[in-house]
Amino acid sequence: MTTPTAEPWKLITAAQCGDREAFGALYGRYREVVFRYLMGRIPGDRATAEDLTSETFVRALRRLDSVSYHGRDPGAWFVTIARNLFLDYVKTSRYRTEITVGDMCDGLAEDPDNPETLVVNDIALGELRAQLDQAYWQLCPSFRRVVQLRFVDGLSVADTAEEMGLNQGATKAVQHRAVKRLRALLSNADW
Repeated sequence: MTTPTAEPWKLITAAQCGDREAFGALYGRYREVVFRYLMGRIPGDRATAEDLTSETFVRALRRLDSVSYHGRDPGAWFVTIARNLFLDYVKTSRYRTEITVGDMCDGLAEDPDNPETLVVNDIALGELRAQLDQAYWQLCPSFRRVVQLRFVDGLSVADTAEEMGLNQGATKAVQHRAVKRLRALLSNADW
């Protein structure tokens, strides 16, 4: 008689040997568990929970060789990864800037020679960078990585895919979702 945890461990072993379908079966089996766990901690933010769920499985795939049988369901391993990603998310999204760029610029002259305008423009630019930085750190790690590689480092899709260990199609999909999430975070920011 096999125990309830025997089948998932067979899938883990097969996935460790390179069986992609086995990892797909693990994803199918534990995706909802991980997603529910994250939604319980990030109520009302389905997009972030989905992003962290995806990142959980990306991280699990990268660390598949490090997991070994301890008599427990491997779901605990996936949830532990999700918990760590959630804690990272909380740490990086804790601070919020209170003064908006619009508030700083209200009523000031547009004269570029006016020293007051120059100071306000520098402050506004700094505020804009802070808002962008805050939104960037709210992205899940794989989204931050693709944004860094593509838009900061200026790598091509092919080079980014190689750097991230993904194919070009997957890299484009991650980039698209990262930009979409970044856009949503910035549109919700108080300007």
